[in-house]
Amino acid sequence: MTETIRLRLDLSYDGADFYGWAIQPGRRTVAGVLLEAFARLVGAETRLGMTVAGRTDAGVHATGQVCHVDLPVEHWTELSPTLLRRLAALVPPDARVRAITPVPDTFDARFSATFRRYEYRVSDTQWGPEPLRRHDTLGWPRPLDLDRLNAAAAGLVGEHDFAAFCKRKEHATTIRAINRLDWRRDPDGICVATVRADAFCQAMVRSLVGAMLAVGDGRRGPEWPAKLLTQRERSNVVVVAPARGLTLVEVGYPDVAEYRTQAVATRRLRSSPVA
Repeated sequence: MTETIRLRLDLSYDGADFYGWAIQPGRRTVAGVLLEAFARLVGAETRLGMTVAGRTDAGVHATGQVCHVDLPVEHWTELSPTLLRRLAALVPPDARVRAITPVPDTFDARFSATFRRYEYRVSDTQWGPEPLRRHDTLGWPRPLDLDRLNAAAAGLVGEHDFAAFCKRKEHATTIRAINRLDWRRDPDGICVATVRADAFCQAMVRSLVGAMLAVGDGRRGPEWPAKLLTQRERSNVVVVAPARGLTLVEVGYPDVAEYRTQAVATRRLRSSPVA
């Protein structure tokens, strides 16, 4: 058996021209361009077992994505002094590997994570987002009230069944624990939602944002999003906010000694069906 070393990769990407993270035949994806770059360095026959913290959807960005690969030691010995620079030359400019760190094989980018933090940017000016921010900021046609947005957000914090806001997967739970959800207005006038949770279901963050925007512009009452938590199926009245406003900004991990324990606990939790 080939001896390998596990490497943590810290990544950023502009998701505008990617069909999400995961490899899809005939489509340009973040994992696809990364694996193509590694193939040029270590050969296409080398299996890296790439695992990511969060499989972002098409159009979603990242400034704090994390993945891991298992690289044969012989390749690491040869490439370690120059690997970061070589990847910078091989990976297209809308994706960057910012750091490469050897980690214990108990580290799992997905299951060892304790939280993911996203931000969603919205411009409610009459003229829309600034041209240089058009890829990561949604233009909203109605004025937004920050107090109403935060009132709606407050009702969604905590551990709940978010089935109304998720695309359900068979035999998987839609129970999640949100420990932060709030809105701010930056000096440039942009409204920014910050949401942090142990993990998220598919389309969950954009669904939450879509519901809160309906409150922020006055079409729904502040209590409405929280009332949807009583539903056990995807709500057909919640509009999913567009992908371009969403960025994965941070993934948290425990101390090194807790990598395996956290991974085991997360795997058990994620495979537990909703009663």
